Amino acid sequence: MQEIQKLLDSSFDQINNFIDQELNIDDTPISKMSNTQSEFKLPKVDQLNIIGQAEFISKIIKEVKPLIKSKMKDEVQIKNQSQHQQQSLINQQQSQQQFKQQNQIESPSQFNLKPFTYQIIQQNSIKQDKQCYAVAFNKNSSIVATGCDNQIKIYEFKQGILKLNQILNQHKTDVHILKFMKQSNQLISGDQGSILIWSYNNNSWICSQTIQAHNNWIRCLIMNNNEDLFISSSDDYLIKFWVKQNDGWISQQTITDHSNSVYQLSLNEQQNQIISCGRDSQILIIEQIELNKNWIVKQKIKVDCYGYRLCFINDNLFTFQPYQGNLMYVYEMNRVSKQFTKLKDITLNQSNSDDYGGLFPQQFIKQKQLLVNKHYQNINLIRFTQNVKFKVEQSIQFDTYSIYGQLSDDAEYLITWDKQSKEIQIRRFTEK
Repeated sequence: MQEIQKLLDSSFDQINNFIDQELNIDDTPISKMSNTQSEFKLPKVDQLNIIGQAEFISKIIKEVKPLIKSKMKDEVQIKNQSQHQQQSLINQQQSQQQFKQQNQIESPSQFNLKPFTYQIIQQNSIKQDKQCYAVAFNKNSSIVATGCDNQIKIYEFKQGILKLNQILNQHKTDVHILKFMKQSNQLISGDQGSILIWSYNNNSWICSQTIQAHNNWIRCLIMNNNEDLFISSSDDYLIKFWVKQNDGWISQQTITDHSNSVYQLSLNEQQNQIISCGRDSQILIIEQIELNKNWIVKQKIKVDCYGYRLCFINDNLFTFQPYQGNLMYVYEMNRVSKQFTKLKDITLNQSNSDDYGGLFPQQFIKQKQLLVNKHYQNINLIRFTQNVKFKVEQSIQFDTYSIYGQLSDDAEYLITWDKQSKEIQIRRFTEK
């Protein structure tokens, strides 16, 4: 009996060593295997019936082999589960760190942020009787385009002075949208359903493509950094994605989740999320799927009052302007659920009045941490600082809510047109 017991113990030791070698298992509590005879429930061995050691070992192997396989399978599952938990913890830590880094705003000293004001250059104003719905700067602010009724006026812009160079007359209805491309000498314009692509050749702007894009007024148009995709929204309730193909643009996808006019779109820094707001009192969070590059509605935010304007500040933060009241809303992404929720309200320096009309989109200039937000009869210049704080540095008041304009990409100039003065006015950034 003692010899048999020694043989059993030796066999189990060999089995344990074999499993450890196969799985490369460390000698840890989670991976230790019991070497007791009872755990394996070996067959009862009658010493009187044992013919020989070889026969006994053969029987042991036959009975133990399936148990070893089962035990090995359990060990693999435990090890995989442990690795999965460790990887999940690492991913969570990385996600939290990434969120913290993305949501951390550089200190004012890094951006050299000082109090500022936009001073009008009165002598450079231009009388413009026709309604001017759109203003656009090119990448280096050397050219300015304005949409005046159904005309596009192209100006040379130098040292705060506008000089008319060309008038484009191809539009049949009022021009609501103007957008210069930065990587090529092209301009995009939009009216009551049509999008026109303009190319600069031989010192002249020529229409190179006309797209029948929507069935109603185009309200907003944005473009990605690579300039191989632009997105348009309209009073026909649709958001459309357009991709570059050869020398033209074709429709790729349509989002139909809004049930009324879609007023503004904004694309985040990572270029994988779009936010939209419309007259249906909801904000859509639209995200690109990495696998097939399609865009899907990831979240719908119901708001108490519809708004004309919204804008990403960074990948985890955006602002939204309801058309009623004197508050601007700030939304932040939850780092766990990845859903946006309302964080705070920002009080604007104006009376509790309603806004009318869209266009003149919100615009954020990262270099100066500056947000321009038109609301009612005011253009609000808002500084974004640490700890998600917003400060209204200047509120330019007009005597009409019909105000349209844009900041240059470096925020050095603000050009506007308003219905009261009927002037194209130029203001320059000045530090106090």
